[in-house]
This record gives sequence, structure tokens and C-alpha cells, in this order.
Amino acid sequence: MAIRQLAPETVNRIAAGEVIERPASVVKELVENAIDAGACEIEVVTAGGGLSLIRVSDDGSGMPPEDLLLAVERHATSKLNEDDLFDIRTLGFRGEALPSIGSVAVLSIASRPPSKRDGFEIVVSRGEKSGLKPAAINAGTRVEVRELFSATPARLKFLKSERAENMAVSEMVKRLAMAHPDVGFSVTTGERMGLRLPRCEASAEGLLQRLGRIMGREFMADALVISGERDGVRILGYAGLPTLHRPDAGQQFLFVNGRPVRDKVLVGAVRAAYGDLIPKGRHPLLALFVTLDPSDVDVNVHPTKAEVRFRDGGRVRALMIGAIQHALEGAGHRASSRGGGLTLETLARSAGGVLPSTYSNFHAQERGPTSMPAGLAEAMQAPFSAFDAPSADTRAHEAPLAPDLVDRPLGAARAQLHETYIVAQTRTSVVIVDQHAAHERLVYERMKAMLSNGGVARQGLLIPAIIDVGDDEAHALAEREAELAELGLVLEPFGHGAVAVREVPALLGEMDVAGLVRDLAAEILAEGQGFALRDRLEAICSRMACHGSVRAGRRLAPEEMNALLREMEATPYSGQCNHGRPTYVELKLSDIERLFGRR
Repeated sequence: MAIRQLAPETVNRIAAGEVIERPASVVKELVENAIDAGACEIEVVTAGGGLSLIRVSDDGSGMPPEDLLLAVERHATSKLNEDDLFDIRTLGFRGEALPSIGSVAVLSIASRPPSKRDGFEIVVSRGEKSGLKPAAINAGTRVEVRELFSATPARLKFLKSERAENMAVSEMVKRLAMAHPDVGFSVTTGERMGLRLPRCEASAEGLLQRLGRIMGREFMADALVISGERDGVRILGYAGLPTLHRPDAGQQFLFVNGRPVRDKVLVGAVRAAYGDLIPKGRHPLLALFVTLDPSDVDVNVHPTKAEVRFRDGGRVRALMIGAIQHALEGAGHRASSRGGGLTLETLARSAGGVLPSTYSNFHAQERGPTSMPAGLAEAMQAPFSAFDAPSADTRAHEAPLAPDLVDRPLGAARAQLHETYIVAQTRTSVVIVDQHAAHERLVYERMKAMLSNGGVARQGLLIPAIIDVGDDEAHALAEREAELAELGLVLEPFGHGAVAVREVPALLGEMDVAGLVRDLAAEILAEGQGFALRDRLEAICSRMACHGSVRAGRRLAPEEMNALLREMEATPYSGQCNHGRPTYVELKLSDIERLFGRR
């Protein structure tokens, strides 16, 4: 077949297929243009999921008649400086969006610069351009797109329901609104306003307010400031505590030079920064903004401009990991505020809405048998159907509260319930600590510190422990003998299907050596031959810490309880156990008083 030149209409429809995937893609392009025009308020209206109507109005700089004519021509743009494709300082720059939209829909653009008295409008109907005509319009620009994909009806078969398309439009506007808190946004789908985001200050506080309206108050309460700068790369934003996570990455928002992106380098950096603080299969909540010289990032990788390529991805990745880890470490023992709220809600439900006054003095009478969760961190939402008598108690009249302890973040220990939970008192709250989960994290962090300083101290066993594990397990452990010794576990083969353990980590104290060895063997086998143990030393440390920590069911003296609280306050990440769940919950007195109807 002979080569021929495609007709301009066909070329525009091909371009539209690359740029315009769904109604939300149209909204993205039009809102980006409005932001680039310096708009302070942007209104988005859709009907029929965006297929019948998309209208984007702004109060930006507008366009004079001559620019309005050029705006609907292919590759016409005001956003490139001397055709330098590596100096992109705006969101839209290709000059493809408007002519592409006009080739598959009915596009009308009305605009008036603030300095002009008269506005003008141009219409492009499925590739056919009209002439300019006067239009009544306030300063700014109004773009209407009707009958989307009417020129390419096959594309309609690939769209989702009207509700799904409306949700996609809202999500797109939310992402753009995050990067521009000083711009107000409203989205109306059908006859209902689905989103209203008033303007905020162009500051860190304004950004947090905007993020809170989009990501929720829970994120605002548990957000950490992320800030870092190195070699011309700057990162700012907010990230949630490790105990605040979701089963999907839908609440992870990443931006490069104000542009929402999907980038493997940034996603991998987030995963590496949180590391073992987040359970497998869970994702933290965050909104991070990377700013760097436009010449160091290529935003022209994909027609939709959703992907970028860094000139030095390693530099960006290292900065992001360092900034997030610095913020997480600075949070210390802090846990998500969500835990206390869930606990109070559970208490209210179990008591029919308001707790009876008899619950306020559980020393006064014996309760019947009760079934408490095995661990607070393992079953945060299990109902407290009743309180048993404490298994150990430091009574106020026998041990007066030390003011210096009450003023500490986790307070002074007052009781131990069910040999599992430490109850502490601060001046404004009650703190409940899961002793096993908390001590597990403390032991784990100590082991990690020892590893970074040359290895874990070992303690020899008076009599070697002979453990039957099976032939495959024994062989797998023998292959990792040297690496396990770094962790303080010294073992060697002992006949068929058995190993002899001669030394254990001194940090762990009394522990179930057999259970630990069998768990490690199973983990090594499960990972297969490609399992690089040295790359997963911290995971092995976590397993050891679980076996060597204070178990649920052990009575603690008041001094031991207070010592545990003080060590938690001094240890980073102690607000969550090794599985990413909270180690304590804090119940504010004001919330407890409301629970009892005192407020």
C-alpha cells in the first residue's frame, strides 16, 4: 500500500486518542490551563458524566481575539520559552489539548482579558472551526465541551458508568487542588455540587488545611511535616504516622513541580522510607511535593503528562527517603489519634451508648468472667464487655503520683489489667499500653541499633539446645549459619533433621529458642533459594524480638511498668508494634467525660 499523508482531521483524532482518554482527561487539561492563566477561582460543571457537558470557568488572565484564534490550532502554545522542551514551568505546554478536544466534540471558548471591555468566543465542532463572535463574559475564560466523543463513538464503549466518571472528575480536580491551595475550586456534577474547596493561604498551614478537606480530619490529626533540601532538589508536604494506613495507595499523592504524577522512583522511595513500620499489603497516607530545576526532569515522557523521568533519580530518591525517615523518627513514640477514638466508640457501643457509673470504680466489686483480646495491638476494636480486677495495682493512696511522671507523655503507671495492659495516667488523659507489643518494638529497635554497630551481642547456653526441625529446615539453617551468627544466634547441624543452638542474642533474655529456630527455618524455606538473608536482617530481628519480648500474661511491678513507659518515650517508632499496629491508645479526659455524660 502506498504511503500517504493523513488528513488533518484524522491527525487530530489520533492526538485526541492519546490525550483524551475519558471526561476526566478533558477536565485535567482545561483546569491546568486555568491554573496557568493565574486563576484564583475555578468552577467545573459536568452533566451526563462529562459526555453531555463539561464547563470550566476561571477568573484568570483571559485571551485577546488573536490568541483565541491560535488557541485551537495544533501545537500553538504560550507556555514554552523559546521552544525549550527542557524548561517547562507550566502545567500545560504541548498545545494539543484544545484542538484534540475540538476534533471529537463540540468545543466553545469564550474569553476576555481584565484590561479589555469586550469578550469573544470561538467554536470548534468536530474539527470544524467557526469565526470569532462577540460574547458576554466576565474577565477570564469559559470553556464548554459538549457531546464528547460524538466524532469517535467507538470510544464510548470503553467508558464506565456516569457515577464512576463523575468520581474520576472529582479525583482529578482534588489532585490539582492539592498543589494549588491558593486557588479555590468547585465541582458540580449534574445538579449537585460535589466538591467545594475555598482558597487557603499559600503557606504550610494553608496546604495542611487543603489536604485536610480532601484527605480527611484524621489525616490532619496524624500528619507529620516533611521537609528537606539537597543539591537543588526540595521536598515539602505531609505524611501520616505509620499507624495510619490503608489497604490501597489511593491516599498517596505525589507531585513534581506542581504536577500530579505517577512515578516508580517516588513510590519506591515512600515504600523504602516506611520500611518495616507498615504491615505488608498496607499503604501510608501522604501528599509530597518535589521541586527541582525543570532541566533536571522530563515531563514530556507521556502525552497525558502523568509520568516523569528524572535526570538523577537516585538523588531525588535519597532525599525523599531521608526526609520521611527524619520526620518519622522525630515523631518518637507518637501513635495515631485514631486508636483512642475507636476505643471510646467501642466502649460506648458495649454500654449502650453511655457507660453506667458503676464502671468508674472497678475496684469496688468483682466482675464476672470476661473475654479480653489477646493483645491490644492485635485486636484494637474488640469490645471491652467488662473489667476484671487488676492483676497488679499501684493504688493512688499507696503510691502517690509523682508530678514529674504525670507530666510525661505516657504518664505514670497506675495498674496492670489481665497481666497484659498497663494503665497509665497523665494530667489530661488515660493511656492503655499493650505490654507485649510495646516491648517487642523496643527490643527490635535495640537489635537494629546493635546490627548497625557491628553485630548483636551473644550469650552462650550452659547446655546447647537440640532442636528437631526436619532435614530441609536443618539444611536451610546450616546454609545461613554465618549470617545468623551476626544476629547473635549461633547454631550448627546436629545429626539428621536437627540443629544445636549454642548461643542466643543476649538482649532477648528468657525465650522460646525452639519456637524461634523453627519460625526462622520456615521463613527461609518460604522465601526460596533467592532469599538474601543479609537483605532481610531486620525482618529476622523482628521475628527474634517477638520471641524475646515481655509476653502477655506476665505480671509487672510498678517500677517495671514505669520503666517500660519511659523507654517507649525515648525510642523512635515505639508507637507501633513490629506489625504496624498501635502499641497504646490514649483516651482524653474530655472525651471520657462526654462518654459518661459529664459534658
